[in-house]
Amino acid sequence: MRHDEYRSYDGLGLAHLVRAKLVSAGQLLEAALEHTVATDQQIAAVVYVEADRARRAISAGLPDGPFSGVPFVIKDLGCEAVDFPTCMGSRLYRDYRYTVDCELFTRLERAGLVTFARTTSPEFGIGPTAEGAAYGRPTRNPWNLDRVAGGSSAGSAAAVAAGIVPIAHGSDGGGSVRIPASSCGLFGLKATRARLPDGPSAGEGWAGMAIDGFLTRSVRDSAALIDATHGPDLGAPYYAPPLHGSLLDAIATPARPLRIAYSMLSFTGDPVHPDCRDAIAHTADLCAQLGHELVEADPKIDIHRFMRAWTNIVACGTELTVRSRQAELGRPLADDEIDGVTRGAVALGRTISGAEYLEAVGTIHTIGRRTARLFAGHLGFDMLLTATLAEPPAEIGRFKPDNDDFLDYRMGPNGVLAYSPFTALANGTGQPAMSVPLYWNSDGLPIGTHFMARSGEEALLLQLAAQLEEADPWFDRVPML
Repeated sequence: MRHDEYRSYDGLGLAHLVRAKLVSAGQLLEAALEHTVATDQQIAAVVYVEADRARRAISAGLPDGPFSGVPFVIKDLGCEAVDFPTCMGSRLYRDYRYTVDCELFTRLERAGLVTFARTTSPEFGIGPTAEGAAYGRPTRNPWNLDRVAGGSSAGSAAAVAAGIVPIAHGSDGGGSVRIPASSCGLFGLKATRARLPDGPSAGEGWAGMAIDGFLTRSVRDSAALIDATHGPDLGAPYYAPPLHGSLLDAIATPARPLRIAYSMLSFTGDPVHPDCRDAIAHTADLCAQLGHELVEADPKIDIHRFMRAWTNIVACGTELTVRSRQAELGRPLADDEIDGVTRGAVALGRTISGAEYLEAVGTIHTIGRRTARLFAGHLGFDMLLTATLAEPPAEIGRFKPDNDDFLDYRMGPNGVLAYSPFTALANGTGQPAMSVPLYWNSDGLPIGTHFMARSGEEALLLQLAAQLEEADPWFDRVPML
């Protein structure tokens, strides 16, 4: 199968070809493997290739699921799978093996996906780019190789944008699906807290702020992936509000007229980059043409207080991850086993008491409840529209993880908060949010726009996304590597 033909289908489209016997799952896998090799020197997105495992899965007979026969990759962070080693973006966990498949991976396999590799991530997911020492080279943006692919689901976004696979697994604890979706011209949805299963290895990640997700080129693929994987697993500590029917069925109906607040400002109160303002204006105009009410707003979010609490929670989570590995190895941590940013996170985590950790969780919950009021009552909004990032995709090296001052890396004047002030809020509140690829700047770089809705309203987000996709299609906009 020629690559241009392979890339002309989304995941559901390829599955249809397999069901119709117009192409085999084996042929699709070989196309994905060939393009993995062809693009590796340019984007460095795929690691731990297990081609024989994928071939055996096909030979054994694939489940008759919605994505039967479609090549797939999982992020090198989480998504525990016995047959896929991991390093979590860290030399400390080099070639680590899981002893059990997580429930999410089991459901993905049941959907018929043919998983053949993992994709790059920053160390333990704590940066907006995959440039750590573990892989020996940075993951690059297929639209411009001097730019980052985003993070922390960097490799998954780069692999989908480059046409290696039509869909990929990611995860999102502060924007880690939506940031790379914006950077690579893809659709990325963060579902409502607890929509997807975390077990059996975990109850929650980062005090409930982290959740798995997907990078796709079509809205319908994201809808079908959530349909195939949502719902609590055994022992889940809490559940998301139930979905009312299939999300794939829901997007067949246009969104009802919505009241959408939009802001041209960062949550810090600063102006965003002119390209991001243009992206917001383009999206707002398109929404208005579709019959939605747009109201310019300046939501009062105490984002510095929020991000300070977020940083404490993530620092504690990172310290636990490193400490657990040290206990397994039974030896002290070597100087070169983790990146500078991770060293800084561990050092910060060790200074935070149990009371201070709970205070940080309480701060996140307080700001979450205040934010929810934007969407409540007669005068409330259905959605909040902003840019996904405050700037176009950063240059390689800007967020290289060698700064061992974690607070400065996250919140300093040149830190992550100034670059990405929008996405983490939805992780703290638990609300669903999405990045939609509707705008490219004059340099040919994608600039995503970000929507956040009420808890449990993924269907409404996806309905709007499908409307926007039909009105201003992006599927055929692909980088030419």
